[in-house]
Amino acid sequence: MSATPPASSAVSTVGRSRWVRLIPIAIIVYIISFMDRTNIGFALSGLSKDLHIDAAEQGLAAGVFFIGYLTLQIPGGHLAEHWSAKKFVGIMIFVWGVLAVALGFVQTFPQLLIVRFFLGVAEAGIWPAILVLISHWFPAHERARAYGFWIMNIAIASIITAPMSGWILTWGDWRTLFIVEGLFPFLIAAPLWWALVADHPREAKWCSVEEREYIEAGLAADRAAEAHQEHQGVRDVLRNSVVLRLTAVYFLIQIGFYGLNTWLPTVVENITGGEIWQVGLVTAIPYFFAMAGLWYNAKAADKTGRYSYHVFLSMLIGAVTLVVSVMLGTSTPVLAIALISVAMGGALAYDGPFWATSSRAVPVALAGAAMGFINAVGNLGGFVGPYVAGFLQDKSGGGFKSTSWFLAAALLAAGLLMLTLRRRGDRPVNEAEAASERATTKAEGRA
Repeated sequence: MSATPPASSAVSTVGRSRWVRLIPIAIIVYIISFMDRTNIGFALSGLSKDLHIDAAEQGLAAGVFFIGYLTLQIPGGHLAEHWSAKKFVGIMIFVWGVLAVALGFVQTFPQLLIVRFFLGVAEAGIWPAILVLISHWFPAHERARAYGFWIMNIAIASIITAPMSGWILTWGDWRTLFIVEGLFPFLIAAPLWWALVADHPREAKWCSVEEREYIEAGLAADRAAEAHQEHQGVRDVLRNSVVLRLTAVYFLIQIGFYGLNTWLPTVVENITGGEIWQVGLVTAIPYFFAMAGLWYNAKAADKTGRYSYHVFLSMLIGAVTLVVSVMLGTSTPVLAIALISVAMGGALAYDGPFWATSSRAVPVALAGAAMGFINAVGNLGGFVGPYVAGFLQDKSGGGFKSTSWFLAAALLAAGLLMLTLRRRGDRPVNEAEAASERATTKAEGRA
């Protein structure tokens, strides 16, 4: 029998501390992580002049991060599940901080590529480790909201990064940008993480007995609900068609999202023709839409259990509005910015429902490795998107139209592929659906 979510009043009175203590710290840490990987979008103009690199090479510098990002995804998720998410992330905060500052001292294009690659290595396991941490604190029926709430860090990071980076560049250069923002892991992320995060409710002094019992009861119900699943080990995870399709979906989404995210300052500058500080402020606008989309889409997905449809809808909206906004261009700049804001909202609103589906794909004991695999291989799209976007701009003389079609096609393909996960990826909302899911799983296990 599927686990029945507790009454909303119980959640609000007993389970509140997790939402106001744990999630905000995880958000702050990943805000700084995301800032240090994406601020290169504002540095591209200076890098182009000082290191003499074209748009394709700029895209390569942005995207090579994700080659390094492949390395520690599965080990990071595994260590978080079987050792300590707190200790693993805490150590890597210091490592990525050193590399983020080092970007400000590179002298050649190869040096830039090397440091960006190792920055990707340093940040590689943080995402799956925090996903595992959240799975230790939130039962399945709350997880899309928990992931959606936490994944707001991407939008918040961009809201902060864009105007801050624009402001720094008014009095410094791209080297100053990397050095200043590279200090934040040491000054903010590390002290908060080590002081306030706990791997499990039983280890957190701020977690009451009532809340601890509530969480543990929910997690126990999840384990009981999935006891019928037959998995032998990590090999079974890699053979799982749901995991492989989720990986493909995530790969396509990252092509669209990081292609748009990396080149968004350039697109905004072309549309508005403003100064760098104005570009920074306008570039922040789309991420307010993304925050709203993240929360409301995750909330609706938890209510319906139809995670696949909510991912598809966000991808459809992102793809259509991206193309239309670029086609409008400078002819109607206000409408173009409004539409590209909606596009960014669509490109990010998938996150909560997507990771809720991922957390259901395998048993809890293998969730860290599975989500690490999805994030590792899928994030290679973060290499493909920026690089191909830069290549297409070089070929088109600097225009973004062909690039927008490419990124939109990736988003739409991701949404359509997600619809094939309806049976196994969506959460049953009644006993009949739960029984059908169990029968399907057993049949697949015998196949």
